[in-house]
Amino acid sequence: MFTGKVIPLFVGSLALLVGGAALAQATPASSATRSSATQPRTHVPPAYPLATSGNRILDANGAVVVWQGVNWFGFDTGDQVPHGLWSRDYRDMLQQITDLGFNTIRMPFSLQMLAGTTTGYIEYGGGKNAELKGKTPLEIMDIIVDEAGREGLMVILDNHSQSNDGYTYDLWYGQGGYTEDDWIAAWEMLAARYADTPQVVAFDLKNEPHGVATWGDGASTDWRRAAERAGNAVLGVAPDKLIVVEGIEGPVAGGQVLTKNWWGGNLEGVHNNPVRLDVPNRLVYSLHEYGPEVFMQDWFKEDPADMAESLAERWAAGFGYIHDEEIAPVYVGEFGAKQVDPSTTEGRWITQFADYLADTGISWTFWSWNPDSGDTGGVLTDDWTTVHEDKMALLTELMDGVRSSTPIVLKARVVRVASWKSGSCYLVNVRNVSTQPTKSWTARLTLPKGAKVTSQWNGKATVKGRVVTIAAPVWGGVISEGGSVQHGGLCISGKGKPTKVSATALAHR
Repeated sequence: MFTGKVIPLFVGSLALLVGGAALAQATPASSATRSSATQPRTHVPPAYPLATSGNRILDANGAVVVWQGVNWFGFDTGDQVPHGLWSRDYRDMLQQITDLGFNTIRMPFSLQMLAGTTTGYIEYGGGKNAELKGKTPLEIMDIIVDEAGREGLMVILDNHSQSNDGYTYDLWYGQGGYTEDDWIAAWEMLAARYADTPQVVAFDLKNEPHGVATWGDGASTDWRRAAERAGNAVLGVAPDKLIVVEGIEGPVAGGQVLTKNWWGGNLEGVHNNPVRLDVPNRLVYSLHEYGPEVFMQDWFKEDPADMAESLAERWAAGFGYIHDEEIAPVYVGEFGAKQVDPSTTEGRWITQFADYLADTGISWTFWSWNPDSGDTGGVLTDDWTTVHEDKMALLTELMDGVRSSTPIVLKARVVRVASWKSGSCYLVNVRNVSTQPTKSWTARLTLPKGAKVTSQWNGKATVKGRVVTIAAPVWGGVISEGGSVQHGGLCISGKGKPTKVSATALAHR
């Protein structure tokens, strides 16, 4: 995601990456008062290290962990330090993030910053940021990471760009003279640096691959190939860290359902070409999701009811299947908006998306903590202290929605009810294995090669390629806890049975 700041792109010569330096010594706890949150929220940090199991992230005791956080950018810009330190102490900033209930910070950085020696303006008056004085950007990262750990926050490091402010560049190499080997060397250095820092839980290998980036074709632009190479290099140094792999923008090898995607948002390549890591239970797939303020996609131009249906279908086809089929955890690294009022298109989108995240228990980090993101603004207002109450209300409800109940889990299968030489008919059986009822549900299945839907009843079916999405009928959306329904009938031509049958639910809250 772009920061919205118009800063000339600095392209320097290939920098030698520093590495192996010891982490900064722990500094005393802040003497500053707790932040302005009127009712500070508390949470217990997970037992480290984290691992994955199916579509969940688990701590060392087997408890489910859901990342619910913010992006705090600046290490990826010409300032080479998180923004806002020109007015506030870094400890006060981290305290406020914790007090508001967030448990994670995604921290974007550039490769150029890792070897940097200078920073933008930092306020030192009145004792602010005293520990940062005279430090390099990387040493400042050490100090902020340490303080985040004392606050109980988890940290995800995100390689946002190669050169400072290079967020629009599409690949993980080629900008500012950096090669793929340089990029991997940078990750190996960070893996060694933070291998024994438990609150650094994950490494997001590359922000928003797009443009000429491919998936699964084996070319030099194949992001899946590069992600495997970098992920395995990191795990060779720090085997307890999670590896976050985003999607791409363009087509993937093997074909896809959706024709348009956000940068880094196309994860349909996982169907035929999943990422393979040497250490099991370390992979997390990631995407970014935005509203019309970032770009007026076609689906935002539809009537509200049609837009809601299109969004649900897109999420199911684009990345929801990874969660539904328990292939791996899914993590929304960025989503954000200026408007959350549901009377606006952007507000309707983000409200529906927040409901989806709460219902599935998918991890997320909001873009952004900073107010100086031109497309979305942030949690903070322009004074860098006061929060946007409407945004914070939505995020608090989202956090409470996940905390207060176990996400609904559905099991789905097709039941053949008729067959003949040239075709067959099926009903979709959906079983609720959770402890709360559904409000509605959506099923998804893949047709055999060459098959076509010849008729359909009880629910609305949408066919894109071989993938059929069936929305529950209005009268059949509720599934009691432990109960099941058998709706969504369809007949198909040809031989073979539908496969990859899954279902997601909207909670009855």
